[in-house]
This record gives sequence, structure tokens and C-alpha cells, in this order.
Amino acid sequence: MVREKIAVSTRTRQWKCVESRKDSKRLYYGRFVLSPLMKGQADTIGIALRRTLLGEIEGTCITRVKSNKVSHEYSTVVGIQESVHEILMNLKEIVLKSNLYGTCDASICVRGPGYVTAKDIALPPYVEIIDNTQHIASLTESINLCIGLEIERNRGYLIKTPHNSQDGSYPIDAIFMPVRNANHSIHSYGNGNQKQEILFLEIWTNGSLTPKEALHEASRNLIELFIPFLHMEGENSHLESNQPMVPLSPFTFHDKLVKVIKKKKEIAFKSIFIDQLELPPKIYNLLKRSNIYTLLDLLNNRHEDLMKIEDLRLEDVKQILVSLEKGHFFLENF
Repeated sequence: MVREKIAVSTRTRQWKCVESRKDSKRLYYGRFVLSPLMKGQADTIGIALRRTLLGEIEGTCITRVKSNKVSHEYSTVVGIQESVHEILMNLKEIVLKSNLYGTCDASICVRGPGYVTAKDIALPPYVEIIDNTQHIASLTESINLCIGLEIERNRGYLIKTPHNSQDGSYPIDAIFMPVRNANHSIHSYGNGNQKQEILFLEIWTNGSLTPKEALHEASRNLIELFIPFLHMEGENSHLESNQPMVPLSPFTFHDKLVKVIKKKKEIAFKSIFIDQLELPPKIYNLLKRSNIYTLLDLLNNRHEDLMKIEDLRLEDVKQILVSLEKGHFFLENF
């Protein structure tokens, strides 16, 4: 556990992690402070961050189990101590971490007798299990347990709908929220018109990310929600389909803007999100799926790297270049 003494800034607004601990593999805790704030600002920020932490951060869960040897969800299988329903509930408790986009498949194939745990799940390389000791089933006889799993990355809750299980497919209620709880509190100090506030923010996560990572992602998601309002005067500035495209030559985006980069600090480019390039939704989603969120992320990719992104075409890469050329006006502000 890490604790820090709280030192309140009286001039520059700052945030700090004042407590951090790992209670278990599936429970992390962090406590943060932000100060100084004017009266009312702490509540505004605290409420917005809490809602974003609990509802806007993506997580990874098992959402479906497939087995042709099970007649229905509440049946039992000879040689397995748990019922099918209990196995589904145990699978629901498994915490996963991934950079998955959409869904993928995994499987369990174990021969008894013995215990089946999360470490027995065969996963794709981009999915990681946080706690391999999570119990799944107890095999009491020499039988084979072979089931398929469907894994999905999403946000919020996914409530299973009534489903005809004759095809051997069983949906699982999924809680994609990696943040288990978040609270904020406010401390006021000063008198009269000089009264200021300190925001305290507590975050509990399931271990798939740290509280600090959760706070960073929630802040970024919250900023992205407001970006469209910054471009209201440019509603008709989207690229027309008949606008001429510039030829694409073998260069890196970093090389294209090398003169600008030499003059500016990297932190400036980290603060420019790709939303500000006014890219079409399809291109924006493909870049975000590949973990390209900021201008710095984009500049660190060669056009050959971008062409490796699934469903991203040459014309799309050219359009990114056009958006970068148009974006010089806001680069000059950094």
C-alpha cells in the first residue's frame, strides 16, 4: 500500500494519487485529490468523473458458453460436481483484460478427475486472465469437459435474453465495468469570496486496470464527449466525396511534420485527440480500435503500418493525410 501526505496547492490546479493499494488480484484501490477549485467546481467534476468511471470505460467478459452435450442450463452432468448453472456463474466471475475489438472465441478442454480453473482456458494472445485461480468446475470422474467460450469487449451491462438452448449455446449476464465503485467527496477551506475546494476521488477496480489508469481513461472519454461542441461552427466542413485526394508518397507522418515536431514538445501532441482532425466516423473508429487516440499516436505510425489496420484502405490513409494538412491551424497554437 502506498500513501502520500496531502499538500494542497494554492495556485496551480494539480491532481495527485495520495493512496494506492492492491487488496487482491481482483480488487485495486486508489484515492486521488484535485485542488484548488472554485466553489461548485469540485461537485461538477466529481459527479461527471464518477458517472464516466462507472459507465464509459470498456471491459472484457465471457458472454456465451457453447456445449452440445448439455440439454439445458439447469441440468447436471455425470462426473461433474457442479450443475451447468453453477459453472456459468463461475465463468461469469472471471476477470479478463484485452485490447479486443468486438468478440473472439476461447475454449476449455480438460480431462478429469480434478479441478478446472481459469488457467485451463485456452485464450487468444491478446486476452489475459487476471486471476488464474478462479474455480470453474470439479470433475469427479475420468471424463472430458470440452466447452467453447465467446468473449466480448464492451461497456456497461449485458443482460442475457431468453434463448433457445437447443443449439447448445448459453448466454451469460456480463458486467463489463472494470471500475467496481467510485466515490467523491469535497473539502472546503478559506472564507468569503476566497473560499476554495478540494476534490477527493476514490476508485475501486477489478484488477484489469489500475485506479490511475481508470481515471486517465475516464478523463479522456469525458473530454471526447465535449469535443463536438468545440467545432459547432464547422458543421459543414466535412470532406466532400468529390474533393480531390492528394497523392500518397512513402513517408511517415512524423517525417511530414518534422519541422513542427522539432519546435513543439511531445506533450502538446498527446493533448490533441484524433477527434479534432474531423475524420469520418469509419476512419476514426478503425484508428481507435488500433489504440490510436492522439495525434502523437498517429505520427508514430508509418503509412505502411496504417495500411495493416484491418478494413483501412489506401483512400482512407490519403484522407487522414488531408485532415492532417488541414489541421495545421490548430497545431500552430501549441
